[in-house]
Amino acid sequence: MLSDRFGRTIDYLRLSVTDRCDLRCSYCIPKGFKGFEEPANWLSFNEIERVVAAFARLGTRRFRLTGGEPLLRRNLPALAASLSALPGVEDLSLSTNATQLAEHAHALHHAGVRRLNVSLDSLREDCVHDITGSHSLPKVLDGLRAAREAGFERIKINMVPIAGVNDADIEPMVAFCIENGLILRLIEAMPMGSTGQHTQGLNLQHTLAQLQQRFDLRPTCKTLGGGPARYWESADGGFTLGLITPMSQHFCATCNRVRLSVDGTLYMCLGQEERCELRPLLRDGCSDAELEAAIRSAIELKPEKHEFIAQPQRVVRFMSMTGG
Repeated sequence: MLSDRFGRTIDYLRLSVTDRCDLRCSYCIPKGFKGFEEPANWLSFNEIERVVAAFARLGTRRFRLTGGEPLLRRNLPALAASLSALPGVEDLSLSTNATQLAEHAHALHHAGVRRLNVSLDSLREDCVHDITGSHSLPKVLDGLRAAREAGFERIKINMVPIAGVNDADIEPMVAFCIENGLILRLIEAMPMGSTGQHTQGLNLQHTLAQLQQRFDLRPTCKTLGGGPARYWESADGGFTLGLITPMSQHFCATCNRVRLSVDGTLYMCLGQEERCELRPLLRDGCSDAELEAAIRSAIELKPEKHEFIAQPQRVVRFMSMTGG
């Protein structure tokens, strides 16, 4: 197994297949942004497969396809099928805004993707437009229906509450998730790039107290993926709430993941700058042993913790550039 110098096991790779997105969420990509990576610098499917195979040989078992919006990458189900067939890949999942999901849900499930996280910050069309810059809510709801029909179970809804924007939409989102058998995860906004640094997120510790009382939620030790969320469950077991709290209650001591950007940059932490460039190695024809050695060396760079509180202006890259 891969482990860093702080004794943490690294068993989860989040893999960005594109930094492009068809939405412009206010806390992620600024309106009018043009600084996307050139397609010539994107890792090819063969290069992605080599990296995933190397991580799998080193003991990583969980892999998530992300972006930007990963479904904008052409022929993504074909890549998913290749990755899910690799020895050692036990869990292949996808994060998506679901605008393209209705078209691809069945192919993704057939390819071996078994878990979905869907970004959805409100059920009000005007609010969705204000946050994303797009009238995308009907497409997202169609995508969710298609995913359930395709056989995806325990789909997670990722919601970023923003003060004065969609904080009043949390309880309606809980009701929607109860009605549709979905897991709701609330995520604290992080100060990444100018967009994140100007977003007033919520302290979810206060939100949790309100939801516990309103919906009779109790802590659960259930494992629902390899990420950092802590979970609560309603007394009847009909609803599950997850919280991801990098600001109010960070989880750095148990961080088990690294991120690979679309250009082959391996980032050790969302809130730090330590990185390793794998694309030059791959395009210079490195051996599998050399690739594995580079990954092991990169893991040694992983910092102890982020500094979002102490240095909120530190990370200037946008979330879509790192991979969600």
